[in-house]
Amino acid sequence: MIVEMKKVSLVILEAEKTESLKALRKAGVLHLEEIEGGSAELSAYKEQSSETEKALAILEEVKLGKKQTVEQVKLSAEDAVAKAKEIISFTDTKKSLFDKINQNTQELARLEKWGSVNPAELASLTEKGLYLYMFEIPQDKYSEISKDINTVVVNKINKVVRFLLVSDVEVEERPEGLPAEAYSVPLPECSTEKLKDDIVKAKAEIERLDREIVAAKKFEAALKESKNRLLSDIEFENISSGMEKEDEELSEAETRLAWVTGYVPVDSMDKFKKVCSDNSWAYVASEPKEDDMVPTKLKNNKLVSLIYPLTDFLGTVPGYHEYDISGWFLLFFTVFFGMIFGDGGYGLLLTGVGVAMAVKSLASKKGGSLAGLVLLLGLATVAWGTVTCTWFGLTPDMLPDWLKELSVPQLSNAYGDTQWPIFWKPESGLYLTTAQNLQIFCFTLALLQLSVAHLKGIAANLKSLKWIGEFGSLMQVVGMYWVVLSMVVSAEVFTFNEVIYGIPVGKLAIGLVAVGFVLSFVFSSYSGSVVESVLESCKNIISVLLGVVNVFSDVVSYIRLWAVGLAGAAISGTVNSMAGPLLGHAVLFVGFLALIVFGHGLNMILNLLSVIVHGVRLNTLEFSNHLGMSWSGFKYNPFSERD
Repeated sequence: MIVEMKKVSLVILEAEKTESLKALRKAGVLHLEEIEGGSAELSAYKEQSSETEKALAILEEVKLGKKQTVEQVKLSAEDAVAKAKEIISFTDTKKSLFDKINQNTQELARLEKWGSVNPAELASLTEKGLYLYMFEIPQDKYSEISKDINTVVVNKINKVVRFLLVSDVEVEERPEGLPAEAYSVPLPECSTEKLKDDIVKAKAEIERLDREIVAAKKFEAALKESKNRLLSDIEFENISSGMEKEDEELSEAETRLAWVTGYVPVDSMDKFKKVCSDNSWAYVASEPKEDDMVPTKLKNNKLVSLIYPLTDFLGTVPGYHEYDISGWFLLFFTVFFGMIFGDGGYGLLLTGVGVAMAVKSLASKKGGSLAGLVLLLGLATVAWGTVTCTWFGLTPDMLPDWLKELSVPQLSNAYGDTQWPIFWKPESGLYLTTAQNLQIFCFTLALLQLSVAHLKGIAANLKSLKWIGEFGSLMQVVGMYWVVLSMVVSAEVFTFNEVIYGIPVGKLAIGLVAVGFVLSFVFSSYSGSVVESVLESCKNIISVLLGVVNVFSDVVSYIRLWAVGLAGAAISGTVNSMAGPLLGHAVLFVGFLALIVFGHGLNMILNLLSVIVHGVRLNTLEFSNHLGMSWSGFKYNPFSERD
């Protein structure tokens, strides 16, 4: 259920703000409305937190040997901040050294064909009145250089002539007799020998810095602790600097008031009142308004709470004024998971994983919900595999008879293409295949889940005529169920002229859809006036008409459970077919095992993705749309001390 909240405004003395916030944080019950503070301390904390995160990211990239362990060293708060800056400086220095190596390497590559070049030597000749300039020119153009220009050829490599232009005066402009193809080669900043030496020194320094970073791995735990401490400081300072307060010009410093607004669960109000009394705070509590951004706190029994690891992973939180469907989510998701995985053998593996996780969680006394969820989903998969006689994709003739006898014949793979008489009129001579029975099962799940959605809507709107609109939607779902069966499963069996126990089911289904549409059209937007409700529906006539189509598509959407499960079974069978020929050869037995493990492992991963895409979708989209839910909520997160 969604725990009821009280909107609370808390008033304290600004002079006692720091002590009061510490006491409030220790109580850990007040979820504060969003506050945007600003101060020099807050900026400093944020900068330190950012630096600590960068330092941790650097240390996480350090890979140690499997058997290599590092004994962690504790640091004070100040030393942890300084250590983070030092680690960042290591990487910054490494970056500049790599840049220097890259630049020097490019310079050496540019001057490679010139041999050893030393600008200092050329400068010494300049002081003696001899000016030398480095040039390169295509070999066939060298002869076009004017005879008035003095040149000294250095070498001729790859049809390129490298030469020195010699002058007794400084040449400021390009000589006229020099062809345009002659390219002036800029001198390096230092000699090529020094460039090489700098590269060697830079590489040695990088190796030293790498050792320093590896050695800093022993401070990783201390930096994580520092990060949590800084996040707590940021949160505290943000609230402290962002609290509203009285105007300084209108009040004395000793009596100036400050206040915050937030939300407290009703089951924590006694604790909140006590801490207010102990600290002489003033507060006022009221019911949240419709437009208030109220956090959502869910409270359920241990069984229903098994769904929380999944909803936390998905980030789905119902709005405060929406429904808590945790129990229904868990129930239907468990069924969907079992059908999509569909293989009892896979279920046994999942159950084994769940048991191992449960044992580990019992030993560590934490993480029990995830272990329980995995165990439940594994058992659901085993149950569905038993019903359909599906075990590691093996053909029925490879399974023992007792497994076949445990299956439900009408849904079992063990009976091949057997056709089964329709259960409500076996003497009619009409039959359904196993695949059709599975399709009917999927659509029946749709009927049940979508009916639950509208029954909850009826219960929630009993004090208003809007419940009639929900009832109309329920009638459409029930009627559309028969329409889907006739159009998708078998028009021959589910004919509109079919009479069951004297009831013309097909005509009744059409009547339910028609009457349900009218009731929904008239009352779905009811808010005190039938006329206004009808006018509202007329304004949205296109979406209202499409609503009938949506009911049809939502029911049909559940066929994905059968289709995805069928695809998984086909992959399992294909893996077995590929591995089968290897089984009879001792030499190829290792290949057989590798193919089986890889193939079925890949299939399980694909099944898991299918569960996320399809099994979750049916709950968070189809089911939720019929409930009118948008998952617009956010979790209750009180101002409290961090672990």
